[in-house]
Amino acid sequence: GIPKKNIKLLNGKPLIAYTIASAKTSKFLDRVILSSEDPEIIDVAKKLDLEVPFIRPNDLAEDKSPTLPVIKHALNYFKSKGIHYDAVCLLQVTSPFRSEGFIDKAIETFKSKGTDALISVLEVPHEYNPHWTFKPNKEGQLEIATGDKQIISRRQDLPPAYYRDGAIYITKSEVIINQDSLYGKSISYIQSDPNRHVNIDTLDDWNKAETLVKTLY
Repeated sequence: GIPKKNIKLLNGKPLIAYTIASAKTSKFLDRVILSSEDPEIIDVAKKLDLEVPFIRPNDLAEDKSPTLPVIKHALNYFKSKGIHYDAVCLLQVTSPFRSEGFIDKAIETFKSKGTDALISVLEVPHEYNPHWTFKPNKEGQLEIATGDKQIISRRQDLPPAYYRDGAIYITKSEVIINQDSLYGKSISYIQSDPNRHVNIDTLDDWNKAETLVKTLY
C-alpha cells in the first residue's frame, strides 16, 4: 500500500536501514543479504554496505509473491555455488524496530529448543483470545473457536495465545527445501517488545512508525 516503502525515508533514513543495522549487530548470522529485483532498492542497500549476491527473478517479484519461493531461490543460488547454510533467518524490512540483541536471542532460543522453526510473536489481547472467539457451525449457530463446550468465564483463567508479529522467522534449510515450509512440524518462539512493534503495510502503519521512531532513536 506504500510505493517504494522499503527505501522511503523514516526519520531521515531509508526504512531498510533499520533492519540492516540490526542484522549487522548479530554475532551468529554468517551472511546478511538482500533479495530484490528493484534496482533502486538494490542501489540503496549497496550504499548501506549490504550484500546483494543476485537479482531476484521477476516471477518471484510480484506484489502477491509468497515468501517461501523467494527463500528457496536464495538457498538454491548458494547451493549452485557449493555453499550450504544450516538455517535461514528472515528479517522483514517492514518490522524495523527490533531491540538490541533480539536477533541473537532468537537464534539462541532456536538452537536450544531444536525445533524446525522459530517465530517472533506478541500476545493476543484477551478479548481476542481463541477461547473467547466464535465460529459459525452448519446450523448457523456460534461455537467456541477452540472447540471448548463451555466458555472460560474469567480473563485470569485464559491460557496465553500469541500471533506472529513479523519481526523474525528462523527455519532449518532442510525444512524449507524438503518440506516446502517456513514452519516445519515444530515451532519455538520469542516474544517481541510490544512497545517497539509496528508492521508497515498501510499509510496508517507508516504514521505509527513515524511517531514511534522518535521515541526509540
